[in-house]
Amino acid sequence: MARVKLELPDRFHFSTIIPIRITDLNYGNHVGNDAILSILHEARVRFLTHHHTGELNFGEGGLIMSDVAIEFRNEAFYGDELRVWVAADHFSKAAFDIFYKVERNNEAGDVIAMAKTGMVCFNYEKRKIITVPENIRQKLLS
Repeated sequence: MARVKLELPDRFHFSTIIPIRITDLNYGNHVGNDAILSILHEARVRFLTHHHTGELNFGEGGLIMSDVAIEFRNEAFYGDELRVWVAADHFSKAAFDIFYKVERNNEAGDVIAMAKTGMVCFNYEKRKIITVPENIRQKLLS
């Protein structure tokens, strides 16, 4: 079976530090795959907030996740701090991708995971897909 292989953008303009909580660990005593998805969500919310927008106030609507791909590279443990790099790219009329590079925040900077979430602009009241607001697209690309 083919493995997930992600090609990340050349540049990331935003990063945030997220500490590993004890509740992020699984029975293997390392960060679980479900916790990595939660860490990506936290990083995405911080990225959007940095650009003065959010998942529920994205222009005339909000955002809904259409897909996710995660490529795991290394373990992370309780006490680690992760630096999550975030970038938006591959915009279409109604959707775009958010890319993540999750590194251990130390001198070695081991890559823990790389990921992509497909985001679709969505009006929750009308229950329909809407166009990516141009002004927000420009913000996310800067």
